[in-house]
Amino acid sequence: MIFYNFEKFFNSVKVLHIEWDREKNLINQKKHGVSFEEAESVFYDDNAIQFWDEQYSDLEDRFLLLGISSKMRILLIVHCYREEESVIRIISARKATKKKSKMYGG
Repeated sequence: MIFYNFEKFFNSVKVLHIEWDREKNLINQKKHGVSFEEAESVFYDDNAIQFWDEQYSDLEDRFLLLGISSKMRILLIVHCYREEESVIRIISARKATKKKSKMYGG
């Protein structure tokens, strides 16, 4: 019975390849108070909402991900997909505005 539960859990685990620039991570922490390590946890939120970022998608398709982090904060993550969508690259991360938080349900 324990093995069955483990298998069920194991089959539902998301495996994602997420990357970011170290310097941008440091700049983002100073500017927005959010590390990309914390931002990464939002991609594992089953209730996260993703939007296409029309305003900044001229050179590449960018997306916004709204969800809850491992620190229980509602964050907005700007990201893009690389290498035929097998790699997620975090561009920036910040605490969601009140308006965006309401969209999430917060």
